[in-house]
Amino acid sequence: MTRHRGHDPFVLVHGSSGGSWVWKRLAPLLRAAGHDVHAPTLTGLADRAHLLDCGVDLTTHVTDIAELLVFEDLTAAILVGNSYAGMVVTGVADRVPERLRCVVYLDAYVPEDGQSAVDLWSPERRAFAEQAESDGVAQPPPPALFGVTDPALEAWISARMTPHPVATYTEPVAAANAASRALPRVFIACRGNPPTTPDVFGPSAAKARAFGWDVHDLAAGHLAMLTAPDELAALLVRIASRA
Repeated sequence: MTRHRGHDPFVLVHGSSGGSWVWKRLAPLLRAAGHDVHAPTLTGLADRAHLLDCGVDLTTHVTDIAELLVFEDLTAAILVGNSYAGMVVTGVADRVPERLRCVVYLDAYVPEDGQSAVDLWSPERRAFAEQAESDGVAQPPPPALFGVTDPALEAWISARMTPHPVATYTEPVAAANAASRALPRVFIACRGNPPTTPDVFGPSAAKARAFGWDVHDLAAGHLAMLTAPDELAALLVRIASRA
């Protein structure tokens, strides 16, 4: 079947403590718009939590997605990373840029070559990482921190979140590939988090603007794929049609 421009495949990468389940509301909307959608769970999380003790680090997660692109024979993919997955999609773009058409940072970290997630944290959050590193995992945050106000949805999310391997936060990412640097990149800034939530990803949006990327504001919380799937799907489809 011939794939038309604007209907290129999406590869959706979840953030810390998540899994393929976070895209449950969004993926059908993208498929209805004519896109193939892949939403894998990263090693050691959710339905793959039994692999948490297998030395999982950032390289593991980059490999998860890069190998998916290769083995599914995907090309011209729209790669979307939420939150922590900004680290992952940056590494994937460095490794297999020839398989991508655009990289979308959905309220995500925007690292430069050689930076780790910890390098992008405030001193207070770095102290948290040092404490968590003693047992090698970080416990899931409460969904309410990210603008989830529906009690039923909050309970549903909490039941599915799993501990996250700290080594994924401390390993630096590679981002020096010239072909990767040439890829179009887009940032989606979620502006609906509670006022009490630390502005973790505001600096990422500012960095994206400084790099000359397209930056879109979305009136939804950090987990927009679950709290505002229709609005997010419409935005992603527009991005795919213009990239």
